[in-house]
Amino acid sequence: MSGNIEPGTTEPENKEPENIEAESTAPGGTGPGNKDSAGPQPEYDASTGETTPDAASGSTDETLNALSKKPKGRRNWLLALIALIVVIAVSAGAWVFSSLRSTPASTGTVAKSVTIGLKLAPTNLDIRNESGSALDQVLIGNVYQGLVARSSENKVVPAIAKSWSKSDDGLTYTFTLNTGMHFSNGDVLDANDVVWSIQELVDKQYTDADVLSTMKSITATDDNTVVITLNKPYSALLWALSGRAGLVFDKDASYDAKTQAVGSGPFLLSSFRQGDSITLTADGKYWGSDKAKTQEIIIRYFADDNAAVNALKSGDVQVLAPITENLASTFSNNDDYVVKAGDDTDKFVLAFNSKGTSTSDKRVRQAIRYAINNEELIAARGGSDAALGGPIPSLDPGYEDLTDLYPYNPTKAKSLLAEAGYSTAKPLTLRFEYANIYGTEIGDQLKSQLKAVGIDLQVNVVEFSAWLQDVYTNKDYDLSLVDHNESHDFYQWADPEYYYNYDNPKVQELYAKALAATNDEEEESLLRQAARLVSEDAPADWLFNYRVTTARVKGLSGFPVNLNQSLLPLWNVTMRNPA
Repeated sequence: MSGNIEPGTTEPENKEPENIEAESTAPGGTGPGNKDSAGPQPEYDASTGETTPDAASGSTDETLNALSKKPKGRRNWLLALIALIVVIAVSAGAWVFSSLRSTPASTGTVAKSVTIGLKLAPTNLDIRNESGSALDQVLIGNVYQGLVARSSENKVVPAIAKSWSKSDDGLTYTFTLNTGMHFSNGDVLDANDVVWSIQELVDKQYTDADVLSTMKSITATDDNTVVITLNKPYSALLWALSGRAGLVFDKDASYDAKTQAVGSGPFLLSSFRQGDSITLTADGKYWGSDKAKTQEIIIRYFADDNAAVNALKSGDVQVLAPITENLASTFSNNDDYVVKAGDDTDKFVLAFNSKGTSTSDKRVRQAIRYAINNEELIAARGGSDAALGGPIPSLDPGYEDLTDLYPYNPTKAKSLLAEAGYSTAKPLTLRFEYANIYGTEIGDQLKSQLKAVGIDLQVNVVEFSAWLQDVYTNKDYDLSLVDHNESHDFYQWADPEYYYNYDNPKVQELYAKALAATNDEEEESLLRQAARLVSEDAPADWLFNYRVTTARVKGLSGFPVNLNQSLLPLWNVTMRNPA
């Protein structure tokens, strides 16, 4: 897993990393595990190179990313950025630095500053060594750029490389770079920087280095051409390079990567206040066509949903992402705001221990799926989430609508349980343990639904650290719940050592073939076959595909709606001030 909490030691070769994100709120957040902790930290001032005390504080809960393997080669990158500075208030307090935001002028004027409210705050900015999707969200595409990038449809698109080609055998990728590129400090960016950055990632085993385990070599044939050669075909290479694995750094720059950044993106990092805020300033010398449209972007972090809502109401922020559907209703009926749900890759997975005393019986697992009313669960959360009948969400390759495999059918559930020897008069008792980051309502709902067919669900809501020990590590559970939010994470179902305890050789074979596919059509076909087999086996119920709801003031445009908890390109954001 990467980005959110990641137990890297269990990952099979060639898999993509997974984000399991931990939220500090009830269902409706971005997911478990990959929550970055936040606490009192000094603020770095890019203009002076000094730090100042900061009283901001936040959650320090463990997340699954805490389980990832330690990088073998930590290194700090030092070089002071000369950038514009904006100071940001503590997340739970009132926004008092109104002078730093553009003052609303006459109707139709474009604001020079926009403030965005987010939830997951990074502990530091060292994107090579620190896991957590909060870093990807803010830094990738804004401050740092990769060889390639991802679109809002989760497709690979050009970035530092303007084009690429792949050999017929799938072993050689040739990238043609843009010309005239440079880093924010003025240093030229060319193929040598690309080669150095990716080779350093592999050599020093920085975060997500495992996704390049099939790379044999990377070379620069000239200043504008990079060639990557693989030991064996790896169909997910381009997608992997669109994340941390493909980021390009200035090998000659010196800076503190925990509090500073030297990138090639449309924004400069002006200020970082841990757990509280980040300020980005448009780079007036940016080389690309996607130049920042707003001079200053202030990102404030809110651990408390009510504080976030109040900030939007008061105008202290102009957009919130995410906002729970229930709280979003405050703005849905107000013409001054726009509320919209976007697609994402979060999958709320209700896992059934495939080696459990009772859940090893396929009839029991199937009965549970038939007994769950997914639409009822979705409605209780506000109605924005999407039904999901299998392990691959709609934005990932290999997606197929599998909701018809186990439609809500309590009669069928009772019949299957009767075959296994249980009934409402003689119920099956199952232990359901999950982390308190999801609240108690979902546990109560599932307990009620399963009771109706003859299952007595013993719900145990625990601290996330306890879940990690009991379920993830010891695999001591019958049912459990996690929001697996990372894209391209089907590898979980092909790994018999994963906490699901799911072992299907045919699924493993299909997944291996999908990774080795030399064209997209073959890869998707193989993944669809594997996903259908997994869903039919019923090792879990995919309760729903969480969709992120964003609320913004009506005058703001260009803010991404899809995937904005992992990808948040801000160059197109503009704000037109009211009268």
